[in-house]
Amino acid sequence: MEQKAKRIEFRFGKFGKLAPLIVAAGMILWAAFSQSNVNGYVLAFFAALVTGVIFTKDEKAYGEALVYGLSKPMFGVIVMAVILAAISGKLISASGAVQTIAAYVVAAGFTGKLFVAASFLITCLLAFATGTSVGTYFVVIPILFPVGVMAGAAPEFMIGAIVSGAAFGDNLGPISDTTIASSATQHADLGVVVKTRMRYSLPAAAGALVLFLLFSKTSEAGAATLTEAGTANPVSLVMLAVPAVIIVLCLLKKHLITALSWGILAGIAAGLLFGIYTVEGLIAFPGGFSVSGAIIEAITGTSGTVAMLIAVFALLGVVECSGLFEDVGVLLSRFAKSERSTETAIVLSTGVLSMVTGVISVAIVALGDLVNEIGEKAGVNRYRRANLLDCTGCVFCFLAPWTVHCVIPAQQSAQFGEGFAVAPASIPFVNFYSVCMLVMLVTAVITGYGRKHK
Repeated sequence: MEQKAKRIEFRFGKFGKLAPLIVAAGMILWAAFSQSNVNGYVLAFFAALVTGVIFTKDEKAYGEALVYGLSKPMFGVIVMAVILAAISGKLISASGAVQTIAAYVVAAGFTGKLFVAASFLITCLLAFATGTSVGTYFVVIPILFPVGVMAGAAPEFMIGAIVSGAAFGDNLGPISDTTIASSATQHADLGVVVKTRMRYSLPAAAGALVLFLLFSKTSEAGAATLTEAGTANPVSLVMLAVPAVIIVLCLLKKHLITALSWGILAGIAAGLLFGIYTVEGLIAFPGGFSVSGAIIEAITGTSGTVAMLIAVFALLGVVECSGLFEDVGVLLSRFAKSERSTETAIVLSTGVLSMVTGVISVAIVALGDLVNEIGEKAGVNRYRRANLLDCTGCVFCFLAPWTVHCVIPAQQSAQFGEGFAVAPASIPFVNFYSVCMLVMLVTAVITGYGRKHK
């Protein structure tokens, strides 16, 4: 069980408390404008952690807060999932299965914008069924992303479609942690929450689909890669056992880590049985204190993303122990007067915390009791509050380029080569679902759309 660290006091008041976040924001903007890969964001968050030492009054408490952030179960789950997903993705990509599927897709004429739109819909369904956006990335990106790029879609729009579909599933899925957290904190019936949330999520999804069909760009880089890859190899399609096993186990409500592990075992067995891989191709010890093979290459390739997650969760511990959550809550209660101003306060405060923490459910739980209290006083019904909390999180958290919703897709895109790599900072601009949901939220608060649940 995680044990919360003691409260941290900072020099120079609120400025000292915000100094690490200011440093992180400044370096993130620098990295974004420079079109940096994940490593630029790694530097930003570690710089923020080091800066905090200058301003803290109690260095021991500061260190304990860092460890507290790393003790959160979500940290271990995501790190393990990133590593295991890299292995499963490597088993698929190195087998030739992606090139084979892409060849069939191109032959069928299902290319460019059509494939982007289809990828969005497929990801929507999978994320809705499994209830996990992060888990969906690990299943979908290794296959749909490279196939789409080879079929002529621009890499950033393929990633945008997948992230958008994951956001939809996270937003509406009845077994999503955000749906459960938003309904539980507002004491609202889960079934009614999902039913009323359709008023927001379905129009946003329809808008995103239209935008992908209209504005998705095409690229020649993937087609060139497909040409260089040669003819299709139907035998390689047996490696689809990897995502199939993972999807089935996720649908059976198995833990993401065990689902990924079984997927890897299925892939290794299928690869060896059909002669796609040799033992030496997967694991080899050639001597000279070295290790080679597809598996170790996949593991070491995640180092940047893992370092990023270490820094992010450590900073999350500092933010939580600094009292920033409580400060946002105080501002929320002061601003909330009328029904509309209360809804505005809910959206703004949830948006800020979801971006700062990078975890929507954390922001919802942190604000849940206060939102419940001020919402009741202002006459905002529980279903409206639950929907505002969740929909806001699925906008701002997905649009912040330092969260897992941009960093993990960017890391996974880079493993296919330079022509496939997508910078984290470019993903928010092609996440059409979250953009459309932002429009829905603004419209809902201003006009009162969806305010009554009956």
